[in-house]
Amino acid sequence: MSTQVRDHLMANHEEFRRLVVEHTQYSQRLESLNQKRFLSEDEKLEEVRLKKLKLRLKDQMEMIERQFRQAHQVA
Repeated sequence: MSTQVRDHLMANHEEFRRLVVEHTQYSQRLESLNQKRFLSEDEKLEEVRLKKLKLRLKDQMEMIERQFRQAHQVA
């Protein structure tokens, strides 16, 4: 993702900003799980769930970026 487009969307697109914040929170939680030597069954399920949620958010952010690029003819 172009840094310039991402910066613009962060500053001007409320939903994009919310998605980025949520994605960051999931990443931080996954990082804390990865720091553990062993995961409980619940933590393993949470890890899988968080990875799926992160991917869904990433797809949504990329869709917003694509729409922005098309609307503004940004390469």
